[in-house]
Amino acid sequence: MTETWTLILGLAAATFAVRLSGYLLGRRLPDHGHWARGLQALPGCLILSLVTYLMMQGGPQEWIAGSAALLVALLTRSLPLTMIAGIAAICLLRAGF
Repeated sequence: MTETWTLILGLAAATFAVRLSGYLLGRRLPDHGHWARGLQALPGCLILSLVTYLMMQGGPQEWIAGSAALLVALLTRSLPLTMIAGIAAICLLRAGF
């Protein structure tokens, strides 16, 4: 039982340390300039790289779903709608519709 509590307390301390370091480091990030623009673009770049990798590994269904998501992105400029469209398209295609 002692090992379990040690593990729980260790994970709680690690979680707290990660959150605290994120808060302390986040306050030091620049608000403007090249670094700020790069950091603002980072989430989109990560999503794009993951989707591109999955499409390159996939077949026609993934390419059709990716095309549907791209079309929704171009028409709406909405990330949530684009993600919903891509997920819905691949689910329907894999279900055989």
